[in-house]
Amino acid sequence: MASAVLPSGSQCAAAAAVAAAAAPPGLRLRLLLLLFSAAALIPTGDGQNLFTKDVTVIEGEVATISCQVNKSDDSVIQLLNPNRQTIYFRDFRPLKDSRFQLLNFSSSELKVSLTNVSISDEGRYFCQLYTDPPQESYTTITVLVPPRNLMIDIQKDTAVEGEEIEVNCTAMASKPATTIRWFKGNTELKGKSEVEEWSDMYTVTSQLMLKVHKEDDGVPVICQVEHPAVTGNLQTQRYLEVQYKPQVHIQMTYPLQGLTREGDALELTCEAIGKPQPVMVTWVRVDDEMPQHAVLSGPNLFINNLNKTDNGTYRCEASNIVGKAHSDYMLYVYDSRAGEEGSIRAVDHAVIGGVVAVVVFAMLCLLIILGRYFARHKGLFSLTSSPRIK
Repeated sequence: MASAVLPSGSQCAAAAAVAAAAAPPGLRLRLLLLLFSAAALIPTGDGQNLFTKDVTVIEGEVATISCQVNKSDDSVIQLLNPNRQTIYFRDFRPLKDSRFQLLNFSSSELKVSLTNVSISDEGRYFCQLYTDPPQESYTTITVLVPPRNLMIDIQKDTAVEGEEIEVNCTAMASKPATTIRWFKGNTELKGKSEVEEWSDMYTVTSQLMLKVHKEDDGVPVICQVEHPAVTGNLQTQRYLEVQYKPQVHIQMTYPLQGLTREGDALELTCEAIGKPQPVMVTWVRVDDEMPQHAVLSGPNLFINNLNKTDNGTYRCEASNIVGKAHSDYMLYVYDSRAGEEGSIRAVDHAVIGGVVAVVVFAMLCLLIILGRYFARHKGLFSLTSSPRIK
C-alpha cells in the first residue's frame, strides 16, 4: 500500500479558504469563522514573523492598519475588528462596513484603510497569519478628539483698579484631556484646572484669579489650549476693561521761558486722564483765596499782571466715579528786572573778557618786536667795540 501524505495546517487553511470563497454569500462568513476557530486550536510557536504597529488618528480622519509578514510563505492573512469580526480575509471583505477599504494585498502585507474614524472605532484590531501553527498580532487604534468648544468668561465686564476678578475658561469634550494655559498680554499666568470625565470624553475648566491695575485696561486675557489633536495654538481671549481714578498734570503754557516776573501774565493748563474721563476739572488756591484778577476757563488758569501777592500754591483737582486726584503748582513772582540783571552781568563779563584778550595779544606782539630789536643791535655793538691790533 502506498503511504498517505497528510497536508499541513497552512495547506488545509488555504484549501478551506478557497472553498469558503466559492460558497454562497450566506454560508461564506460562517465557513471563514469556523476555519479560524479550528486554526486557533493549534499551539502557537516561538518563531513569529507577523507584526503590525499601533495607530493614532484624529477623529474624522483616516486610519491605516497594516499586517506585515517578514518572511512570507504565501500563508493566508486576515484582519479582525475588536469584536473578533473578520474585516478582510485575504483580499475579500466579509464585513459590510464600507469605510474599510483595501489598500494593498500581497503574500507579505494586508493593508487596510478606515475612513471617517469615530471614537467607537477605538480598540484592538487583530492580524492573523494562517501558518502551522497560526500566528496573531494586534494593533491598537487610539482616537484623538479635539475640544468641541472653547469658551472664556469674565466675572465682571468692567473692573475697578485694585479689584480681583475671576476668569474661567472651558474646553469641552476632548480626548485626552486638554492642557489650559493663561496669558495676560505676553505674560504667562497660573490658573487652577479641574477635569470632568464622561463617556471617555473630558471637559476641562480652568480658573484664574486676577488683580487688575490701570495699566491692564485694554490688555487681552488669553486662554490657550494644548492638545495632541490640535496643530498650532487654539485660543480665545477677552480684553480687560479697567476703570481708574484720574491722573493729573499741570502744564505751564505762558511764559515760555518759565520765569514769572512782576507785571507778566501766567497761563496754566490742567491735563487730567482717567476712565471714565473726568467731566469736571477745578482750580483752587491752597490756604488762600484765588486772586480777583485770575480767570478760570475749564482746565485753564489765567493770571494777568502778576505781583508778589499772587505767590502761593495753585491746585488742579479732577474726579470721576472711581476717585479723585490733584496736582500742585508753586508760584513765585520775581522782580521785573530779575531776568535783565542776569543778562547785563553776562554782557559785562563778555566785554571784560574781550578787552583782556586784546591787551594780552598786544603785549605778546610788543615782546616779539623788542626781542628782535635787541637781537639786531647787540650784533652791531659787538663790531664797533672790538680793539684794533697794530
